[in-house]
Amino acid sequence: MIPQQWSYPCGSQCTQKYAALTQIPWRVFCKKGCDSDGESWQECLDECTEICYKDPVLKDRQWSAYIDRSPGADSYSEECFFACVSGCGYKFDVQPDEVDKVRPNRPPKPPAPKRASPSAEPKQRTEDLPSTSA
Repeated sequence: MIPQQWSYPCGSQCTQKYAALTQIPWRVFCKKGCDSDGESWQECLDECTEICYKDPVLKDRQWSAYIDRSPGADSYSEECFFACVSGCGYKFDVQPDEVDKVRPNRPPKPPAPKRASPSAEPKQRTEDLPSTSA
C-alpha cells in the first residue's frame, strides 16, 4: 500500500486543496468537515457553524464563549467555515460551484461605537511642573 492510499478520499482532497504550509489550519478544518457526524449536507453545514464560530458554552452565559475552542477572530472563523464546508462538499459529493455559494448564517455584528479622536479634545494641563527630567 502506498502512502496516498492510507487516507480516505475526502481527507486527500482536503490535503490537496490546502497543500501550502500556511494553510495547515484550514486543512484541519476541511478534514473536520469530512469527519462530521452529520447525516446530510445541511447537518454537516450546521456542524461547521458550530465548530468555527464562538458561542457561549454554557447556555445564557455570554462570557463562556471565551472557553469555546473555535478560531476566535471573525476572519479566522469565516476561513474555518469555508474550509469545513469544502470538507462537507467532498464528503457528500456536492458540486464545487454549489459549495462556493454557501455563506455562514451568522447575524452581522453591530457596528463598533465611534470614539472621539484624541486630537479633537483640547489638552488641559493639570500640573504646573516643567517637562524636564530630574
